[in-house]
Amino acid sequence: MSEPKSNSRGLWARIKKRNIQFMIAISFTLVALVGMGFLGLSLYLRFASSVESVIKEDNKRVLDQVNMNLDVYLRNMMRVSDTMYYHVIKNTDLSTGSVAQQMGLLYETNRDMLVSIVLLDEDGESIAAYPLSMQKPGVRPAEQPWFVQATEKIENLHFSEAHVQNLFEDPDYNYRWVVSLSRAVELTRGGVTSRGVLLVDMNFSGIDQIFSNVALGETGYVYLMNRSGEIIYHPRQQLLYANIIQENNLRAVDYEDGNHEETFGGTKRIVTVKTVGYTGWKIVGVTPVENFTTYFYDMQEFAVYILAFTMFLMIFANFFVSSRIADPITALDRSVRKLERGDLEAEIAIGGSYEIRHLGMSIRQMVAQMRKLMDDIVTEQESKRKSELDALQSQINPHFLYNTLDSTVWMIENERYSEAVRMITALARLFRISLSKGANIISVENEFDHARNYLAIQEMRYTNRFTVDIDLSDEVRGLSCIKLIIQPILENSIYHGLEFMDGDGEITLRARTEGDELIIDVSDNGCGIPEPVLETLLVERPQVKSKSKGSGIALRNVHRRIQVYYGEKYGLEIQSEPDEGTTVRIHLPAIPYEAAPKPEVRP
Repeated sequence: MSEPKSNSRGLWARIKKRNIQFMIAISFTLVALVGMGFLGLSLYLRFASSVESVIKEDNKRVLDQVNMNLDVYLRNMMRVSDTMYYHVIKNTDLSTGSVAQQMGLLYETNRDMLVSIVLLDEDGESIAAYPLSMQKPGVRPAEQPWFVQATEKIENLHFSEAHVQNLFEDPDYNYRWVVSLSRAVELTRGGVTSRGVLLVDMNFSGIDQIFSNVALGETGYVYLMNRSGEIIYHPRQQLLYANIIQENNLRAVDYEDGNHEETFGGTKRIVTVKTVGYTGWKIVGVTPVENFTTYFYDMQEFAVYILAFTMFLMIFANFFVSSRIADPITALDRSVRKLERGDLEAEIAIGGSYEIRHLGMSIRQMVAQMRKLMDDIVTEQESKRKSELDALQSQINPHFLYNTLDSTVWMIENERYSEAVRMITALARLFRISLSKGANIISVENEFDHARNYLAIQEMRYTNRFTVDIDLSDEVRGLSCIKLIIQPILENSIYHGLEFMDGDGEITLRARTEGDELIIDVSDNGCGIPEPVLETLLVERPQVKSKSKGSGIALRNVHRRIQVYYGEKYGLEIQSEPDEGTTVRIHLPAIPYEAAPKPEVRP
């Protein structure tokens, strides 16, 4: 259960990362497609319903027309029967007269529709017949269905199903299909009346002509059956008689007039029924549903083409419109991303609608204000840092100069002129490097030269009190450092570390690189620093009016100068053991002197 949720969350996360143009285009396209889908489905269903309704109405109209044509045909047959009965038989006394002549005239007048006209008595014996008169041997007319129906229901006209004429011999030996119209009649013989039957055999080809040209669509058909469900006409009548195909006529006989849906032989079909009023016959139209679903397939294919073309236009239009909306936002987003990366000189894109242009102009104004504020802050911080560096540098003990000058005066008074010259020369070099044209950053080589000159002066002042070992490799000579950071540490070693040493003092000055750091070690073998004092040497403390001996102000000044310039990562590290000595380690970034910023150099 958790995997589908994670998949859906991952999909949603990927969607949210898409740009605004993609989201707008996809959203518009999905909404359009859903709308088109609903519209297409509703139109398709409406079309299907309309096509089905139209086909059903067309079937009813076709059956109405067939019913009208059949009605005309049957009325003509009924007219022949009525004429024969009411104008001939009723006016003739068979004991003295004959109906044969008038029967022949009536037949000749309607011979296209008739096969024969026969008058029989109540026992089924032929009284008159035209044009066929030779009765087949063994045939008993009184047992024929048409005869039985006529004698049982004397008040009605009776139509039979289609059958081969089997009452008389045909001289042409033709098997003629007929529909028999029979009725009960009154015969008069010598003033005495009796029952008889008048038979009019209609030529079935007339009905066949009415139905044969009727079609319901490509595979639909129409058939005719009597009130009992017996088929009178069917376009595949021979196949039905041979039991090759089946028809659902026994069920259709119970259908009311109108349209019905049924499934027969695995085929869904529409059955339309129309009753022929006075006969009880039923005209049945059968239309397989596949007959009009072909219209649906054509409609579906056409709809798919239209939908595909519309989708293409919709997607193109959506991406075009979304690009017009999203491109200015995307350009503005790219500008803001440049700002996020620290590029305050990035040009802020302005375009698109009024709201987007207003937003771009607002961001542009905000960036301009940010630039001004940052310039002001940089100027202010630079001024503060310079002031702080100057203040820290000014705190370096000035008594060294006084003591050096006093020592020089003493040497001159004692006529030690060469030593005085060496001391003045070292002092001049010391101040030349100290000034450095106002630059705070000098090379490591110059800083070590400054330390050598300082030590040379101190060695002359404290003769045979300590020795010096300086190790400066070529790889660090060209690196940069803050000036005057080694001299205060050397001064601290001489005045405090070697104070009680008499000729055994050692000072070591070394420089090296470790990774991206420049390491300068100033070591002595003096008395060391007690641990409680060591823990507080580099800790900022409130200023006091007097500087007590060993207060560590010089070390804190150097430490603070390095951190002001390079950051909290750098500065001093002090390692000391009582009676063993002290090492002050200077941590600086290993930056070549040529690449180091020198904003404060003055001509």
